[in-house]
Amino acid sequence: MFMKLSVASVSGAVVYLIYNVNQTLRKGMGTLEETNKTLEEVRNAVHGLTQESKQLIHSANQVTADVKGKMENVDPLLESAQDVGEMIHNVTNSMKEASLDGRPKNDLSTPTAPSTQTEAEGIQIKIK
Repeated sequence: MFMKLSVASVSGAVVYLIYNVNQTLRKGMGTLEETNKTLEEVRNAVHGLTQESKQLIHSANQVTADVKGKMENVDPLLESAQDVGEMIHNVTNSMKEASLDGRPKNDLSTPTAPSTQTEAEGIQIKIK
């Protein structure tokens, strides 16, 4: 009788163990199904982002090409402005030189080099 009781308790334990393993496997399958759904959503989201990124890069390339073209159109204008600035600078320098050349030699506003004056018998040196 002890043997029958032992076999019955071992059988009950095995059934209980199988039931618990079955429940655990079902929960694991549910978790795997949710994981598969999440991965599919992530794949779709990444695919959508990839498409948007490609469109964004394409748009950025178009804008870059457009800006490049406009800069090439503006370059001659900037070069002309630089040439005009150089001409104005040259004219201003020429006018300065002309105004300095036309000054009287005894003008006190311009510094002069030390001058020497000779008199009949001696030499006098004036330094300003």
